[in-house]
Amino acid sequence: MQTLYLIRHTTPHIAPGICYGQLDIGVADSFAEEANNILRWLPPLELILTSPLQRASRLAERLSREKHCELRSDARLMEKHFGAWEGKAWDDIARNEIDAWADDIMGYIPEGGESAQQLMWRVQTLLRDVAQLPQQNIALVAHGGSVRAMLALIGDVPLTDILSWEVGYGAVISVRIFQGCSILKVK
Repeated sequence: MQTLYLIRHTTPHIAPGICYGQLDIGVADSFAEEANNILRWLPPLELILTSPLQRASRLAERLSREKHCELRSDARLMEKHFGAWEGKAWDDIARNEIDAWADDIMGYIPEGGESAQQLMWRVQTLLRDVAQLPQQNIALVAHGGSVRAMLALIGDVPLTDILSWEVGYGAVISVRIFQGCSILKVK
């Protein structure tokens, strides 16, 4: 049995209402306090996997130092790539593009970005690899979209069913994976 700790990065240093996806932005001034809160929730860990984006990797580095465990970067944990939308205010994105996305949540690809289905495939390959690891207590430091994708895969539910779930900054969700569970098919 493995226990995975799905952790969303701390508050990013960006104005509210901006689509930031895979933009590599820093963390807010509240980082130290948020990181300490996360540390209080975590048991001993054997491995931390992190998105390479600095808002996740900075937290993962801190957790690794404090928990004295191995740290590995994995791009499959990155947030959904919103392409040309990244760095724009949500209100400034063309209405017809937002409508097209709303009509096809899983398949729509913003110019230069990726679809939610592509995010799911990426996360699926990560979970398959994690299932083969010998470590039993593993933290995955990621983003709202990739955490929801992992939860959908682990729970065997469509991603669209959990998009509205609140996964706040600094959230820690523990999931126990039992050998033989089929958690790795994309819906």
